Amino acid sequence: MSIAAGLEAYTKKPPDYFTGVRKDYIAQLPDNARARILEIGCGNGANGEFAFAAGKCAAYCGVELFPEAAAIATQRLSEVVVGDIEKVALPWPHCSFDALIMSEVLEHLADPWSVLRKLRLLMRPGAKVFASSPNVAHYDMVRMLLKNEWNLEDKGQMDRTHLRWFTSKTYAAMFDECGYTVEYVREIRPLTRKGQLISFLSAGTLKHLFVRQITLGATIE
Repeated sequence: MSIAAGLEAYTKKPPDYFTGVRKDYIAQLPDNARARILEIGCGNGANGEFAFAAGKCAAYCGVELFPEAAAIATQRLSEVVVGDIEKVALPWPHCSFDALIMSEVLEHLADPWSVLRKLRLLMRPGAKVFASSPNVAHYDMVRMLLKNEWNLEDKGQMDRTHLRWFTSKTYAAMFDECGYTVEYVREIRPLTRKGQLISFLSAGTLKHLFVRQITLGATIE
């Protein structure tokens, strides 16, 4: 997808698409008021604003494709690069950051592997990395395939701007392949009662069918 086509697709997004705070990720950051954090797909900068308020960093930088969201983010963050992370030149030298956040980003990229390798160079040893994406193995998607369908939507798991699809296993493998040390891969939200029951009865082998969103934590050695 070209930058122009990408921007056109994103103009159809509701305003709240670029807002929201990943408090779970900010809570996992070390209490380091001198830290530097980088977020890809920083939206309107809500995560960074929250991180500053929590005393988690001295600098919070972002990369954002959508200019209108980036314009708001520049008022909240230390520095914002506007553009496609797969094409834009990043101004920071190697080993510039102590943490990397990519919330619902990698599924929108044509080549997330190249992006992960590029971003890894910007991280200091010991840096924390957090990412999340939809789980293509959720039973809703499996059921769709069984009906010979694949219905794209304007948002959610079947967002039409998604270019890549992951299971928890392939998500972890991608990070591992790109030189990250994966610490955990799990569901963002607790399973439903039905999901818990089936997961228990299957000794965990069918748990992935009830996970809508994958969240991953990793470190840089």
